[in-house]
Formats: sequence, C-alpha cells, structure tokens
Amino acid sequence: MNRVLARMGHAHGIFLALAVCAPAQESGTLPTPESVLGFKAGADYHLANYDQTMQYFERLAAASEYMQIEEVGRTSQGRRWYYSIISAPENLAKLDDLRRISLRLAHPKGLTDEQARSLAQEGKAFVHIDGGLHSTEVAGSQHTMLLAYDLLRRAQEPKFKRILDNVVFFLWPTINPDGQQMVADWYMSNVGTPFENAGLPALYQEYVGHDNNRDAYMANMVESRVVARTWRYWEPQIIYVQHQTAPFPTRIWLPPFAEPIASQAPPLISRTVNMIGMAMAYELDSEGKTGATHMGTGYDAWYPGYIDYMPVLQHAAAFWTETAGGSAAPREYKVEDFPARFRDLRPLTLYSSPWKGGWWRLRDAVEYMETASIGVLDFAARYKEELLYNRYQSGRDTIAKYTSEPPYAYFIPRDQKDPVAPVEMLRRLAFNGVLVHQLTRAVTHQGREFAPGTWVIAMDQEFAELARQLLDVQTYPDLRTSPGGPPDQPYDVAGWTLPLQMNVEVVTAEQPISDEVRGALQLVQGRAVNWQDAIGTDVSSFDSPGDVGFDTDPVASGIVPSQGQITGDGDALLVDPGQNNSFRALARARALGAEVSFVAATVARGPRYVIDGLTPEQQQTIVSQLHLQAERGSAAGSVPVTSRIGLFRPWSSMDEGWTRWTLERFEIPFVSMRKEHFQVADLRDDFDVIMFASESQRSVVNGTAAGRTRPEYAGGIGEEGLEKLDAFVRAGGTIVALNGSCGFMIDALELPVKNAGVGFPRTEYFSAGSILQVSVDNRHPVMAGVPEKASIFFDRSPVLTTLDGFKGSVLAQYQKEGSPLQSGYLIGEQVMNGYAAAIDVEHGEGHVILFGFRPQFRAQPFGTFKMLFNAAFYAGGVTVAEPLQGFWTAPPPRPDPAPTRRRRRR
Repeated sequence: MNRVLARMGHAHGIFLALAVCAPAQESGTLPTPESVLGFKAGADYHLANYDQTMQYFERLAAASEYMQIEEVGRTSQGRRWYYSIISAPENLAKLDDLRRISLRLAHPKGLTDEQARSLAQEGKAFVHIDGGLHSTEVAGSQHTMLLAYDLLRRAQEPKFKRILDNVVFFLWPTINPDGQQMVADWYMSNVGTPFENAGLPALYQEYVGHDNNRDAYMANMVESRVVARTWRYWEPQIIYVQHQTAPFPTRIWLPPFAEPIASQAPPLISRTVNMIGMAMAYELDSEGKTGATHMGTGYDAWYPGYIDYMPVLQHAAAFWTETAGGSAAPREYKVEDFPARFRDLRPLTLYSSPWKGGWWRLRDAVEYMETASIGVLDFAARYKEELLYNRYQSGRDTIAKYTSEPPYAYFIPRDQKDPVAPVEMLRRLAFNGVLVHQLTRAVTHQGREFAPGTWVIAMDQEFAELARQLLDVQTYPDLRTSPGGPPDQPYDVAGWTLPLQMNVEVVTAEQPISDEVRGALQLVQGRAVNWQDAIGTDVSSFDSPGDVGFDTDPVASGIVPSQGQITGDGDALLVDPGQNNSFRALARARALGAEVSFVAATVARGPRYVIDGLTPEQQQTIVSQLHLQAERGSAAGSVPVTSRIGLFRPWSSMDEGWTRWTLERFEIPFVSMRKEHFQVADLRDDFDVIMFASESQRSVVNGTAAGRTRPEYAGGIGEEGLEKLDAFVRAGGTIVALNGSCGFMIDALELPVKNAGVGFPRTEYFSAGSILQVSVDNRHPVMAGVPEKASIFFDRSPVLTTLDGFKGSVLAQYQKEGSPLQSGYLIGEQVMNGYAAAIDVEHGEGHVILFGFRPQFRAQPFGTFKMLFNAAFYAGGVTVAEPLQGFWTAPPPRPDPAPTRRRRRR
C-alpha cells in the first residue's frame, strides 16, 4: 500500500516530501524503462523528456521499498522538481537520524575525534548523483533511469546489497528539468527531418543556458538555490554531476582535474576526489569499457563558481566527468580519424586502456555513465566510515587552521556607498553555509574602530575556505605549455574577488581577534522561510533574486540593510544612482504615475535621478521597501528620462540572458528584440536605446544559416538591419554595445574608434576572466554613481582608442603606468596602459556607448550594474554631457602587431 512521508519542522524549512513506497516485490515486477517509455533508455534517435522520466521514476518507486521520491522546489519555468532517495528500507526508515549524523559531522565544532568516529560508524554515506545540468549533453538524463532500475533489480547481489546497506543515494533524474524537457521535445520533433541535428533555438535553462553550472556561489538562478538548499539540508559527502564530452578520442574523462585547482581546496577532500576518479576508472576497465582518461590540459578546477566543484570548499568530494558524445545519433570512428598522437593506441599512465575506435552510440555513453556512477557508489559503500570521518576531520582542520593563522576574520561595515551591496554579497555566503556575525557594540581592531552592526566573518569555522576563496584576491598561476611559450589559458574565470566585483569594502583581520572583540560578536539569526509557503512571493524585496531567495536560511534571512531613510526638504524625491535599487525605485514610481528626470553632477554634489509626483507616503513606502538612502529636494534643472529600451535577443545567447535577468530583476523596462523588429521602416519610432550584449557580428547579422535550422529560426538582422541601426543612431538614438559587440559596432557604423588590443601573440598580451581597475569620468551620466576608481570584469575584451574625427567622451581608461590587474591574470599591461575601456561616441545626432568589458558578467559585478542601467536611460536630454576636461588624451599611435594565430578556446 502506498504511503506519504512528510518531512516537517526541520531548521531550514526545506521541503515537504512526497514518498511513494510499496511493499517489497520480486525484481521481476519492477517496470523497465522500456515498459514506460516505449523504447530502451539510450536507444538511437530517442530521448526521454523530463515528464516521461518522472513518470518512470514514480512507477519504479511505487514498485520498490528501496526507493522514494521527494519534491524539492520549482524551476524557472514553474515545473515541479523531484529527486529520488534509494537505500535499504531500514535506512529509509531512519533518514532523520542519519541526516542528523551527516549534519553533525559536516559542522564539527564541539565534537571530539572519538565522538566523530562513533558517528561515522553509525552513519551512512550520503551520495548525490544526477543526470546533468547541460541538457544538450543528452546521455546524463537518460542514464539515471537505467541506474535506478539496475540498482533495484540487483538489490540482493552482494555488491549492490553492500551499496544499499551503506549508502543513502540521492539520485536526481536531472538538475535541469526545463532543459531536459526542451531539448528532448525539440529533438524528437525534428528527428527524421532535415533539421534533426539543428540546435535548440533557445537557452535550455532560462536566462543562462550552459552557464547554469557556473552560478554556484552567486546562486542567482532559482535552480542553483534549490540544489544548494537541498545540499545544506542533507550535507552529502559525495556530489557527482554528469557532463559530455570527453577529449577525443578518449571515451570518458575523470578526475584528477587538470591544473590548476582552487587555491583554498582542502587537501583531504582533493585527495578523496582523486581516489574516486581512479575508482571509477577501475570500475570501467573491470567491465571492459576502455578509453578512460584523467587530468590533461582541459578541465581545471580553479573557478569556484562551478556547482560541481564549489562543494569541495565545503568539505564534500564534488566533481564531474565528461563522457564522449552528446547526440542521440550513432557515429562510427576509425583510428585514422584520431589525432596523430593517439593513432598508435599506446597505453599512457593516465590513459591505460586506449579506445580503438568503432561505433559510438547514445547507449554506449549511457552505459559508461552508469558504470562510473556505480563505481562511485561502490567506493562510498566500501569507505563509508572514512568518508564520514574525513568530512569531520577536514572541517575540524580548517577551524584549527584559522585559529592560528590569518586571515582571522573579515569585517564588513554596514555604512557603504550602496548599503544593499554588502547584503547581497553576505546573503550568498550565508546561504552557502558561511556563518556571519554582527557586532553588538563598537570595537577596535588593528587600529580601526568598527561600529555596532558591522558584519564579521570569523574564520575559525568549517566553511572558512569558501569565504576566503570568494573574498580574497586571486593570482592565477603562470602555467606555460613550454618554457617561454604561450600561457595555458584558464578554462573559465581567472579572478572573481567579490568585494571588488560588488564594490563592497571588506577589511581583512591579519591579527588574531581579541577576547573583547569576540565578546561583541553575535551570530546573525533571522526567520527561516519554508519555500513552499513562499511560492510566487518576493520575500525580501530589497535583494535581487526574487521569490523566496535566500530566506530559507536563518543566517541569510537575518542579514538586512540599514533601514531606508529620507532626509532634506522639498516635493521631489532624489535618489542616488550609486545605489542599484534606485533604478527599481524609478520603475515603481512610474507605475504610480510619477515623472522621472535626471540632474547632472555639479562640483558640490553628485548626479541624481529625480522622482516628482509622489505623495510623502508613497515616497516613504518605496524607500523603505528598497532600503534606500534618499533625500527630498527640487526637480528644478533636471531633464526628463523617457527612454524606450530594446535588448537584442539572439535565439540562444547566454550573455543576453544574463543581461535580461539583470535588467528584469532591477525592474528596468525593455523589449526583447528579435530580427523581426528590424523589419520596421524606422527604429526611432519604437526605441530610444537599443542594447547588445556581448555578441559576435555573425550571431547578430547572420544568425543561424538557412538549412541548418527550421526556417523561422534562421538568419539575423542582415545588412539591412545594420543600415537601420546606423540610421537609428544618426537620427538621435543610442546604441549600447557590451564587450564583444564593440568590435562589430565599430566596423558596421564606421566609428572613429579602434580596438588596439588585437593581433598580439599570447606570450606578449593575454588576459581572460579577470578584474582590472579603471579611472572613470563619473560626471558623465553613463558613469553616474560610479567611483573615480572602479573595478571592471575584463573577458577577452577590446582595448579602445579614439581616432581622427572622434567626437564624444571617454568614460573609463586604464592607468598610464603599472598594471591595472586586481584579481586574475594579465600578461602585457603595456598593451592597455593609457587606453580606453569605455567610450561614448557621437554618431550623427545620436550616441554609441562602447563598454569594453562586461558590466553584468553572470550577474556578479554589482559595482558596475549601474553603468548598464544609466546607459539604458541615456537618451533625449540626458545625453547632453560635457566631457571632463583633461580626462582623456589618446595615446600616440603604435604600429599594428604582426598577425598571429589565436588559439581556439576550449
């Protein structure tokens, strides 16, 4: 008889569980995937979507006492989201007790070694495995059905009995339900047609697509928060995420990772990851599945933004693998297709069973994934006690480390230029398990006085390495392919220091904290919200995530900004563009019928946006909701802000998705523009500002070639669209181009601007995914509210200079001497010194804003969001701006470097 199991009353209010269980039955009564899907899991030319997968999981759980299903949240598109728990029935019956053991070992303060060993003996290994989150890597979500079925049908075999007795297995059919549904439906609607291999014309996770595994520490996406919330509830010791594809011709790539790994990775956990990687390879070779490899030069683990690596900094053995393939269509490979260095099929130390070629099918990838997953589960079962005790030991050692060496703490004052920015940063840290305190009284440390209410992260805590990895400056190692050769470029980001990106002052305690300071610390505690009670509700209107956000965690929910307040006299409300929430205030005021205008900076005061037409009560409501520091005054001398904004939206652009999310969350009104919007006679009839995220000319102008996708998704704006953009600007419109879009705007509109950073060999000039410092003309409206020295996110960005005939203003420039690098990696600062990072180019009656960086990169650099928002309103009278005298002098012309071949990014 089925029963419903509800988990209620736990500390984080994480979820109600729907568990579908039945009495034990013979394995012959277990439904096969084929019996539900109508085809075998992994069959050629077939993909099961999320609905079909969950139908199978529900049928399987109903037939087995070893399995239950739990609802954990909603996706971006509103789908109900589930995962399964598989273990011996006696383990499922005492999950609450096993969970308490897991949590106690993960948070070891106060435990003795003897107590920890006793708990490790009593507990069970908690293992997370899923079907992947990159939904175009299709084998992952197909393998979970086969893995669940085989575990249950073989439950009485010694190996699988050992697994089920010693492991509590959290099997997620996928951690991207929306994407699995979209990709499978798209493929199945095209299979057998000329467009069978056409890519999905959409981001397979709303807003971010392939970047959905790079959002771990920011947790901007609801999916990231659901997964993190669940991990904090159970605290698994192993987390394994499936990916495709392996470096050709290898069949599966496994840890150990390539160099470099995160600088703060706990050594015991890194060793565990390496052991598990070898255990998977052993399992594969024992079954005759050849072609497993490790390390190499590809998949490094430097960036903590990976959802499948950041948990290492929380003492969980987290990793991913890359299995060959990515398609439901079979393909044959011959040895002569291999790169030359692999054709001799010579065994290597980390590639000891070379793959000899042949047919490769979706089912092959599914079976490799299943074998690797079973290898992980078998490792967990065999080393259960060691896994649990090492989770404790690694946390214990971290606490001890920061008791005796710096940094001893981080102090974060509440009084900041944007009072919500430190809250946005600290809520994310707390949501990921970092403990945050506040001072109950004023204290002095290292000669500086800190006011009551100052936030403090004391580093003698188990997740201290995560805090340090996010708050400290990164120095990416200088790895070369050969002595004096080109650098081995980062696979992803080289520097991400959150205080720099978010323009938050953080003071590092290099000296031990005194007893007096410790006596003034009080752990932040708020009211944790049950996610089910808050569906469809923006619990904390002052922060950016929306919905329940970070408020399911009691520490995160207790981190709030200073109360909003209004000073001064007058009828109008003046808000500071240095506070990101000021832009949300503009939208809310307009919804109430108010008028919005802009007053430029003067010698005496900075620029302001002016809201006129609200009652004092309406003003106070907006200021209180958004925790703004505002003032009352007069609207005299201001110019109206009447911008009609368009954001060009290619069919699947991650940078556009991040831009769209950022604009939406800060309530900037805009229209998503497709190619059809460029078929009108005059763009000025509908738009004042048109924005382009970091795009290539090919993606904007050409789009997907005809014949490679369905006709309705083919093509771009074309040359005619570029001509209309040119006419749009000349007639008074504004174009905003971010990062990669600068180049083709310069060429297409024939602007008197040049990218001076191209053509250099990587041995002379290279930087990617790093934080650089620029000087800013913050009297210009686009830079309103930005400090004179600002940190920008530089990602293979243009280095700009002006040419003869230039009219306009340089908005930001690199220093003339020294290095602008603040965090990450830079070779050849002389290529940048004295050049521009952002320019306002006058073109006819209009303007082109060139941002030679990414002011909204993955919705992380809160410190530069305001540049994007100001640019969105840079139209009409607001564009009357005088350049700061003496700010910019174009550097002397230099000869173009000799052409060099750029290495393709992995």
